[in-house]
Amino acid sequence: MLQRGRLLEFVLADLYGPQRLLREGLIPPELVYPNPGFLRPCHGIKVPGGHYLHLYAANLGRGADGQWRVIGDRTQAPSGAGYALENRIVMTRTLPEAFRDCRAHRLALFFQTFRDTLKAIAPRNRDNPRIVLLTPGPYNETYFEHAYLARYLGYTLVEGGDLTVRDNRVFLKVLGGLQQVDVIFRRLDDDFCDPLELRPDSFLGVPGLTHAVRTGNVTVANALGTGVLETPALAAFLPRLAKELLGEELRLESVPTWWCGDPGALRYVLDHLDALVLKPAFPAVRGEPIFPAELAAADRGVLAAQLRHQGREFVAQARLDLSTAPVLTGDRLEPRKMVLRAYLAADPAARSGFTVMPGGLTRVSAAPDAMVVSMQRGGGSKDTWVLAAGAAIDFSLLNTGARVELTRAGGDLPSRAADNLFWLGRYAERAEATTRLLRGVAVRLAERSGLADAPELPALLHTLSLQRDLPPAHAKETPESHVLRAVFDATHTGSLGSTVRSVQRLAGMVRDRISIDMWRALNGLADFPTEPSVYGDDGPTPADVLDLLNRTVITLAAFGGLAVESMTRGEGWRFLDLGRRLERALHMIALLDGSLTHPAAQEGPILDAILEVADSGMTYRRRYLGSLRAEAVIDLLVFDESNPRSLAAQLAALEDDVNHLPRPPRGAGRSPEQRFALAALSSVRMAEPEKLAAVTDGARLELKTVLDHVGGWLPILSDAITQQYLTHLQPSRHLAAPEPVRRTAAESGDRL
Repeated sequence: MLQRGRLLEFVLADLYGPQRLLREGLIPPELVYPNPGFLRPCHGIKVPGGHYLHLYAANLGRGADGQWRVIGDRTQAPSGAGYALENRIVMTRTLPEAFRDCRAHRLALFFQTFRDTLKAIAPRNRDNPRIVLLTPGPYNETYFEHAYLARYLGYTLVEGGDLTVRDNRVFLKVLGGLQQVDVIFRRLDDDFCDPLELRPDSFLGVPGLTHAVRTGNVTVANALGTGVLETPALAAFLPRLAKELLGEELRLESVPTWWCGDPGALRYVLDHLDALVLKPAFPAVRGEPIFPAELAAADRGVLAAQLRHQGREFVAQARLDLSTAPVLTGDRLEPRKMVLRAYLAADPAARSGFTVMPGGLTRVSAAPDAMVVSMQRGGGSKDTWVLAAGAAIDFSLLNTGARVELTRAGGDLPSRAADNLFWLGRYAERAEATTRLLRGVAVRLAERSGLADAPELPALLHTLSLQRDLPPAHAKETPESHVLRAVFDATHTGSLGSTVRSVQRLAGMVRDRISIDMWRALNGLADFPTEPSVYGDDGPTPADVLDLLNRTVITLAAFGGLAVESMTRGEGWRFLDLGRRLERALHMIALLDGSLTHPAAQEGPILDAILEVADSGMTYRRRYLGSLRAEAVIDLLVFDESNPRSLAAQLAALEDDVNHLPRPPRGAGRSPEQRFALAALSSVRMAEPEKLAAVTDGARLELKTVLDHVGGWLPILSDAITQQYLTHLQPSRHLAAPEPVRRTAAESGDRL
């Protein structure tokens, strides 16, 4: 592996430099110049320390003869190292005694070396450089690993829109302004990185990044253009290149490879089709491997004709009868074909220039007869142990010996992340409030025989109809069917199920910003049914619905509690809290408007139901025992700032959050969002509970006026926050990802 890493570095240095290998015919020009992986704008760019490959991976397979061979090289944005790390952490916690007794090498030292290398290649501020991990975004299939590595290595996870180029320098757009970036650890394919000089239809990259790299103001790891080495046809020329460049025999052979653009190789391929597997010559052309032995005679003839006419577009490799590893399936072990992805990290201190990960990511096939080992096809992965001769070094990435400068700053929140946290708070609170309201209705439908036995039910159903996002009730629809649609209706974006899925989606987007326990809490929503048919042909019973709503409330309440207890009071927490408070205030307004502004003849059950939905029944009973009075309920739910569910408590928290947001220096006056938050809070603080509870002409007009007034200020406040901090059209803000990103993000990044 070390020799192969040095060899590939020499090849890259030549292809993007003097190109002697092309002139002397050691590499056919047809494999380089037409290759989409060869980036002409990167020719002549100097790389810091001479390293193009800061992280390199090779897929290794072991054949029937027991020899390991390279099946493919991963040189531009190799994935899987984070999965290997996660597997290791899981195994050391699951089988700690076995791991300790076997003396397996630890992985932390490898990642420490990689982190030191990224610090060393920073063009400035090498003691404390700003390093970011550039991801295609949450729609990419390996996004989990990106977030996992960013958290582990201590890097800021960014998308292309979070970065901007000014004066040939790259800056991170954060809420407080712009922060210069020194190193970009990319998980984007080469051509996606810069729509200005590379791929013009990419919404994932940073316009001007290539020129910023060219001027030496930022370093990209791996270097741009390294994807050219992922061309599988190059494997056929590596043995000769090793002799020419290193004066050595190639120690780790590739699977026997023939490039069909060479006449002699083409003749061999046509004569031995049944023993080979065919692949596209260039990795940018995504295609499934072709196994000619499995084709009909006519199809093999068509394939042979295609090879004669378009041979340079294909590469043939020997079919490797991969070795197997045992996999526990049910209660028995079954063999699965395996491929090991091994890793190198650049190490300037090492004589070879690299250090090897003492382990790797072993992937296994989905079935015993599967010909391709792929995670996309249902395959799995295994932790891989390399055993030490003596005691393994007990090294941790958390170095307790180094001195650090004490700081409480955390102003690295990209506006995109702030936007996602804001809406995560809104959707999480919306889901919880909707669940509590639906549970209040469902309980009464299950326990009472009809509306006559539950006089509060019409008020709750009316309140349900006022929820702006829930599916509206049909004219002749029963309350039971309306509740079911409000919970499960997948065709309506406002149903509880749809809101729950939005919570999960947004949590995934900010996975590096929330604690592990918060993520685990939201994992409880993964079992939320997508449609009522999962309960059988007859659908869910009332007990099923109640059980689902109870579990959902507990999960969302746990998430909210962890947000309060686990997150430091930085900018991320502020925006999450802003979203939660804003949504809870809107829900409380709708609850009171739908149930109390037009009092019913029997108001006691309605007041009791409101307290139950607002989770304030225990507080009320402790204060007033069994006496249910409208003015007391209004005081508790509207004015009492000590009640965390009251409207005033939300407005006071909103004002406090807004006052702590970063803002540029301005005059003595308040900002628009400060004025709007204060106006909403003052509307409540200036009102009187007795007047709001008073009934005039069959309605509580004062209550209605205050609720409408506050309900009018809150959307204006939300818009002001969005305009000031979350509208990414401004020069230092990030544009919300357009639809093309969702289509192309999955295309960028190494596939497992």
